[in-house]
Amino acid sequence: MHRAQARAATQLRAGGATLQASPQRPLIMGILNLGSDSVADELRLQGLPQQLRRAEALIADGSAIVDIGVQSGRTDTKEVPAAEEIELLAPIVSALSAKGVLVSVDTYRASVADAAVKAGASIVNDVGGLSDPEIASVAAESGAALVLMHTRAEPKVAHFPGYEDPVADVKKMLADLMQRAADAGVSPDQIILDPGLDYAKSPQESIEVLRRLKELHALDRPLLLAVSRKYFLGMLTNRPPMERLASTLAAVGFGLDAGASILRVHDVAQVSDFLTVRAALASDGAARLEGDPHAETLKWLPPKEAPHSPDASPRTAPDTPFTGNTPTGSTPTGNTPFTGNATAPAHTLEEASA
Repeated sequence: MHRAQARAATQLRAGGATLQASPQRPLIMGILNLGSDSVADELRLQGLPQQLRRAEALIADGSAIVDIGVQSGRTDTKEVPAAEEIELLAPIVSALSAKGVLVSVDTYRASVADAAVKAGASIVNDVGGLSDPEIASVAAESGAALVLMHTRAEPKVAHFPGYEDPVADVKKMLADLMQRAADAGVSPDQIILDPGLDYAKSPQESIEVLRRLKELHALDRPLLLAVSRKYFLGMLTNRPPMERLASTLAAVGFGLDAGASILRVHDVAQVSDFLTVRAALASDGAARLEGDPHAETLKWLPPKEAPHSPDASPRTAPDTPFTGNTPTGSTPTGNTPFTGNATAPAHTLEEASA
């Protein structure tokens, strides 16, 4: 196993909080979707009590940050009006921040970002690449951290530029965004960078950006890795969003090796377990064991019960032939599909994991 790239922790200022982010001790950003058209989340949270319970579960599972969003990035649904976005966001942001939770708000509108930071949000996760330039002013005036994401598409618009070199374009745009943010008064220690996987990129382009993620360290800011259940993973595995946990963990591991230090994910408990085992195996000395040594449930399953009647047959696996990695109904959904030459053969290990 590769060890995470040895990089010193980067200090990050987020409102009144100061965070340390490093690949060795990454921060988990748990996703809390309030909208009805999420790209990759089946949960439908009705009302503030359900939203709070879900947020509390994310925190209990290991989230250091809760990233709350209403507006989906998918391009086959209509925009949510800004007033409705604020109406949905403000109560849960206010309730969580009052409990001391570090809240991030996922939006591309300055008016929504402003309402969110006034309600207590500490991070503005701008998924529009400063398409609304006033978002930078909101961060500068409030002291909130600002996620700058690469995308060459307007919000909710399907656009695939066809980059000559996608990584070079990501580096150039992020550097430009950093300068624009600085010009608006945002300090370097407020900035987080997101390469924008799946945003205005074909699956092959997203894969190439992730493969070369280390090159973005030249910009000297923490890298946010948003790979959870992404479309490019679906194209690699031919699995729909809710069946992409294994591929998400593989991408998380690769991203950590490349130096990512903030992980935006849906499956917080599973990612937290992954990080626990990864850290134990990468360390020297005795590992910290969380389990109760007397708990029988950690040792093995209960013995299988005997058949209830002489005529009953033991339970066996269904006699269904294996047909390969093509589960029924596995057509990828979510972001607008790229229709070019984007499919990587599932059997080509070198191409899938280089």
